Amino acid sequence: MTTPARPANRHHKRPRGEGQWALGYREPLNKNEENKKNDDGLNVRQRIIDIYSKLGFDSIDPADLRGRFRWFGLYTQRKPGIDGGKTAILEPEELDDRYFMLRVRIDGGQLDLAQLRTIADISNDYARGTADVTDRQNIQLHWIEIESVPDIWRRLEAVGLSTTEACGDTPRVILGCPLAGIDHDEVIDATPQIRDIYDRYIGDPAFSNLPRKFKTAVSGCPAHCTVHEINDVAFVGVELADGTKGFDVWVGGGLSTNPMLAKRLGAFVRPEQVHEVWAGVCGIFRDYGYRRLRHRARIKFLVNDWGAEKFRDVLEKEYLGYTLPDGPAPELPRGGRRDHVGVFPQKDGNFYVGFAPKVGRLSGDQLHQIADIAERHGSGRVRTTVEQKMVILDVAPAEVDGLVADLEAADLRVNPSTFRRQTMACTGIEYCKLAIVETKATASELIDELERRLPEFSEPLTINVNGCPNSCARIQVADIGLKGQLVVDGEGNQVEGFQIHLGGSVGVNPGFGRKVRGLKATAAELPDYVERVVRNFEAQKKDGETFAEWVQRAEEADLK
Repeated sequence: MTTPARPANRHHKRPRGEGQWALGYREPLNKNEENKKNDDGLNVRQRIIDIYSKLGFDSIDPADLRGRFRWFGLYTQRKPGIDGGKTAILEPEELDDRYFMLRVRIDGGQLDLAQLRTIADISNDYARGTADVTDRQNIQLHWIEIESVPDIWRRLEAVGLSTTEACGDTPRVILGCPLAGIDHDEVIDATPQIRDIYDRYIGDPAFSNLPRKFKTAVSGCPAHCTVHEINDVAFVGVELADGTKGFDVWVGGGLSTNPMLAKRLGAFVRPEQVHEVWAGVCGIFRDYGYRRLRHRARIKFLVNDWGAEKFRDVLEKEYLGYTLPDGPAPELPRGGRRDHVGVFPQKDGNFYVGFAPKVGRLSGDQLHQIADIAERHGSGRVRTTVEQKMVILDVAPAEVDGLVADLEAADLRVNPSTFRRQTMACTGIEYCKLAIVETKATASELIDELERRLPEFSEPLTINVNGCPNSCARIQVADIGLKGQLVVDGEGNQVEGFQIHLGGSVGVNPGFGRKVRGLKATAAELPDYVERVVRNFEAQKKDGETFAEWVQRAEEADLK
């Protein structure tokens, strides 16, 4: 007996066969899905311990090397000497070095001194002294050899840290406000919710095979420092009229090559419900997410097609089994910058001190130095931020000046220039196989040059430098977003350069940067370009006008 064909629905937005498990599409639809179907990424841990660390790099199964290793924070780094023009041409095995980048999860950005010193020791013992603070509060190490990984895990786990699901198609590190529990004005301390999600679900096979990466933020920060607008799921602290505190839920934010801002579900979530709602959103992504095409597999595409109303309906009916009450939108973010750099009072009478490593680049020795400075002045708690910065908590009033002096002497600026404070850069071609251009050194040199040329400039201005189109450094929501690509210089040579996005922002008026036709600069031209556009802004801005607001009305000639 044949089944009658279903009538075509001309109004159906998506073609059938997007690889959604919930609709019966379980067959592997691309190489990544086949790899995950063959073996859960979590299972690679034991092979690393028992086989690969003992027999060495050449013993590693390619499906583990370029796939499942990510489930434990390991990526092969880029072989030195391969220029950006070959990034998209060479096969993975031609780009692979025999060393790894290792990402250490720091959920909520929360570290104690033992944890910080452990990372510092691992950096010096196994990673050639490297340690980069990322814009997702992690610390990344480089030059890791496979033989070292079991001992690194032992050391990290002995102090409560992990690399589990730091990368891969998994729930990655959970962002949180570095001031959770101490900020005078915070709506709610989300530390228990972050810990609850981590303890219940990270490393759980129920969520270890998602269509793509899954990024979470949970915060009650009045400055909205965890940029909830660009996370896959975010819980933002809110307060009901009767004083009850909880969270507002946002889903479907993300940047990369197809940027989208998250959508509010309009639902109020009590603190004790956060883990269930998180698991429900993650479950929808697992079951309904698009697995057929890798570049369309993030949850933002599903949310964009469904809309917030349908997403909330499926969440409540199929995953929670109860209806969430409607709730208020978050208050607008507290004015000023979102990075928590500087000296500010805590609600307990102590102070926190935020400082700016240059573009997040540190070393093992500097991590030790930070731990020593914090301990010397009476603090046992250090935090990372989503702006590649760090914060020392719990500093007694009498210790503040000494701590600030020690940090400044170590070139860890508590009172940095705007350019030092608000320039971030991704890993770039130095280590990353996707990169086309150098980023960290380029951004660092740009900061030095702008500080020399524009010493009096003090307006907020974010400059985000990215080595490829994937937007790890959030170029679309920066005042000046620089997307790495090869460009032709004045002599006709192909050199490293950047496409320029202007006037992106999150917060009060979220939106993506403006692309001006043909607006590019070589790496060497960047200081001249940024100086020129900043001087135009200073000359033309109205009282209280931000750079992003000025860009929207500026003449194209003034942006070039």
